[in-house]
Amino acid sequence: MVNIFSNTQYIKELAQAMGFDYCGIAKAKELTEDALRLEQWLHKGFHGEMDYMARNFDLRIDPRKLVPGAKSVICFIKNYYPSEVQEKGFPKIAKYAWGNDYHEVIRNQLLEFLDQLRKKIGPIEGRGFVDSAPVLERSWAQLAGAGWIGKNGNLIKPQNGSFFFIATLIVDLELNYDKPISKDYCGTCTKCIDACPTQAILPNKTIEANHCISYLTIELKKETIETDRSYQEWAFGCDICQDVCPWNRFSKPHQEPAFKPLDGLLQMKKEDWLAMEETTFKARFKQSPLLRSKLKGIKRNITYLK
Repeated sequence: MVNIFSNTQYIKELAQAMGFDYCGIAKAKELTEDALRLEQWLHKGFHGEMDYMARNFDLRIDPRKLVPGAKSVICFIKNYYPSEVQEKGFPKIAKYAWGNDYHEVIRNQLLEFLDQLRKKIGPIEGRGFVDSAPVLERSWAQLAGAGWIGKNGNLIKPQNGSFFFIATLIVDLELNYDKPISKDYCGTCTKCIDACPTQAILPNKTIEANHCISYLTIELKKETIETDRSYQEWAFGCDICQDVCPWNRFSKPHQEPAFKPLDGLLQMKKEDWLAMEETTFKARFKQSPLLRSKLKGIKRNITYLK
């Protein structure tokens, strides 16, 4: 029991020292209720072309199948809210994509974290994940006491809002577990639902992802966007439902150098994007999440802008 307490304390202190904005821990188990919700969501086709959401279903709902012998899911929050502002009149880029690719940044931090754990505690079986594997990050973050799931489907952290990345480290180490926040503090607010221009946010915290602007501008790979729902000025992703959320008035600028806006990105005009060559795009944005849409996708998105 002493080791459980001291190991947990060390993990929390290490997370803070490494620049994570929150660290909570949940017991590894099958997410039965989440499995039912995911199954219903997939059955309704709300995932659109995101076929990967239907793959590895059993792994997605049970971390013990990702890491045999897993006992704990360590959850990390990493703030990405910028101090900079993108001025009006430029094709909009979601804030999370202004800097270097968070997958690589946080994955490397998780590897370092696990290495430090092994040096301190001894042999540990574990795997780190950040939005690139069959892991229900938001559910685990909620169970680990980080916050609650808002009506826009995002995890909202009290006094911090929702502009952050979620990462998990699944380990075969027994630890002290945090208690989930029992209350939903969205209350009767419907600002995110009312503000969504494509009406993708449905009641009961259900997101019709195949109509979400982020889906249309990133996940959808067709040459044309067949929708009669306006997605305004967005060239990559969307922040509308987060920008209007009252809890995000508490957001504070991040302290992660890797998330600083890439040089000139926020000042790129429609004409700049359309004139860009593929080799230039790959060289300039080789460390950026924008590669996910490819230049062809961004040009497609921009042709639909007002």
